[in-house]
Amino acid sequence: MADMRRDTASEEVIVAKYVAIAGVLDERARRLWAATESRAIGYGGDALVSSATGLARATIRNGRAELEAAVELNGRVRRPGAGRPSLVQGQPGIKEALELLVDPLTRGDPMSPLRWTCKSKAKLAAAMTKMGWKVSATVVGRMLHDLGYSLRSVRKSTEGTSHPDRNAQFEHINATAEDFLERGNPVISVDTKKKELVGDFKNAGREWQPARQPEKVLVHDFPDDACGKAVPYGVYDMARNEAYVSVGCDHDTPAFAVASIRRWWVTMGRRAYPDAERLLITADAGGSNGYRTRAWKLELQKLVDELGIPVHVSHFPPGTSKWNKIEHRLFCHITQNWRGKPLRTFEAVVELIGNTRTSAGLRVKAKLDTKSYPTGVPISKTQMKSLQLHANDFHGEWNYELRPH
Repeated sequence: MADMRRDTASEEVIVAKYVAIAGVLDERARRLWAATESRAIGYGGDALVSSATGLARATIRNGRAELEAAVELNGRVRRPGAGRPSLVQGQPGIKEALELLVDPLTRGDPMSPLRWTCKSKAKLAAAMTKMGWKVSATVVGRMLHDLGYSLRSVRKSTEGTSHPDRNAQFEHINATAEDFLERGNPVISVDTKKKELVGDFKNAGREWQPARQPEKVLVHDFPDDACGKAVPYGVYDMARNEAYVSVGCDHDTPAFAVASIRRWWVTMGRRAYPDAERLLITADAGGSNGYRTRAWKLELQKLVDELGIPVHVSHFPPGTSKWNKIEHRLFCHITQNWRGKPLRTFEAVVELIGNTRTSAGLRVKAKLDTKSYPTGVPISKTQMKSLQLHANDFHGEWNYELRPH
């Protein structure tokens, strides 16, 4: 009975010691500490320490053997060669087989098991298993990392064929804009922002909301469920860092584009440039304000006759719309301002655009245009001949001037 009480007391002491230091011991230190306690107890020490710490008796015996052999500390926790050998070491050539599967040059091979399929770790592991290799998706991930592979998305960096005078046109636009600005004449950049479905739909991006209370919208973005489609046409004043955005409810036509420019002039431009002698418009090569669009030039001629001043137009070469100033000085900030907010009404679209601000001082005015702008309006050759259109000596199709009648 006394021996049992003594063993219980000894076990409680060992438990207290182990709990106090277990958190800072690695596998080898635990083994050596347990062996030291067992050796101090003497006969029955292995059983007592094993019961108190939960360590296997074999582990304690291994620790005691290390103490007796005076094994030097070399930073290793286990002896060399301990543990199960890796699948890679036991299967020579497995890495080479995996690299053949993920190699972009061989993926389209008709004999490849992953022809035209997604190269996920699970699918790669399944394909290799069919080929006779023993491997898991986790091991595939490790091998891909060792081979220098990582998950990457496609990057838009390769431009298509460009016009040989692309850079020359950029320089022409910059020189013309600088000349206009030095003389105190307005320079505006115009374009149509991406059309947006108006309704209870998800809008890309995130904003701060109460935890676990996301704003709920429709699961599918079906056009039939929309109130309509918002067509934001922007006019950005380069000199004053301010813009006017006309939010249309109908079609993006040349008539709508010029009507938006007219609204900018009446709302903002006329007061900002009371002594303007001419106006420069920079625009994309296509769309409602494209250089090949007859209706665009006809509508501009009407505006020129109303303003009583010449309007010079310079188009960016095809495929270079991202260089238009309005893209990265206005539209990107509008997208940032309404991210994560459902565009449920046209009024919401107008308010969100009109409240767009930047630290650089951008100011935006926005108005809703409820007029109808029919498409497919024919323009005759007689109407085109009536235009006071004067082409520039350098690429007259891109650079031209419309003068009042």
